[in-house]
Amino acid sequence: MPRSVCITAVDGQTGYLIAELLLTNSDFSSKIDSVVGLSLKPHDAKCKELAKLGAKIIAHHPGKEREMASALKGTGADAICIVPPAHKDKFDITSELIAATKRAEIPNVCFLSSAGCDYADPNKQPRLHEFLELEELVLASKGDPTTATGHSPVVIRAGFYAENLLLYAPQAQTEGLLPLPVGKDHKFAPIALGDVAQVAGFVLVGQGQHGFDDKHRGQLIVLTGPMLTTGDELATAASSALGTDMKFEDISPREAKRVLKKQSESDDSEQQYLLEYYSLVKEGKTNYISTIAFNAITGTSPMEPPDFFKTYAEEFHPQEKHHPSKKRKVDGH
Repeated sequence: MPRSVCITAVDGQTGYLIAELLLTNSDFSSKIDSVVGLSLKPHDAKCKELAKLGAKIIAHHPGKEREMASALKGTGADAICIVPPAHKDKFDITSELIAATKRAEIPNVCFLSSAGCDYADPNKQPRLHEFLELEELVLASKGDPTTATGHSPVVIRAGFYAENLLLYAPQAQTEGLLPLPVGKDHKFAPIALGDVAQVAGFVLVGQGQHGFDDKHRGQLIVLTGPMLTTGDELATAASSALGTDMKFEDISPREAKRVLKKQSESDDSEQQYLLEYYSLVKEGKTNYISTIAFNAITGTSPMEPPDFFKTYAEEFHPQEKHHPSKKRKVDGH
């Protein structure tokens, strides 16, 4: 039977794209009965757009677990995609959501986590490490016989979003530079946000005897892009795609922080998350790719960096210096 899905943080780019995909792509929309979007900002433009597409938007008021559980139960959802919000209180809000989901006894839970959280030092990379703690809360329900929640869990660890590179469009446009604090020796594999949304979509609509499709149920899915790159190799991919000369500049964490303050609309906690991920790259803890799960779930391959730069060519292509790019938000899942 068609699935009813609740997606949290739909005012953020990740939650929004997952919901939009379920509502507009016939491969997914034909398999769902309804989409409910939970939002801390229910009047946000993204929420209004999703409402036009057929989603029901519910205001998310943190601080009262019992009321949150009642609201979730009232949605009639049999599957939930928990996307931690871009918020300074992300950990507390998400912890409460996980507890409320358990109380509401929603049987199928897809949790969007972060690749690298298992390598994060809780002292040096606390924002990244929080995802590991949240995963533990989600998976703890698996062994709890008092609730249906946890019977069919999936955890998706999404890698560095390629779209975060758009934060550096002003430097790309005016100086032909990609300024990142990742060092010169180690590599990472950016993944397009749309690819993450695709995997989440397939998981959420998949059906098996015990909830989610048996191919997905219980899986810890790590997603990265298909190409490991140093900063220089990333700039080379951009140069090839854009037909212009792009260079990588290894900047200090302090300068990186200043750049994010100036060019990102996200709050300090999300900027910190991004800086922590860069530090993980610099420590050599992201020298891997993980695409087998993506291939198995979607039947396709994730987007290559040159294709990403072609998609956003207008954003990166050199422009006159008096045409600055607008501020952008970091979406730390």
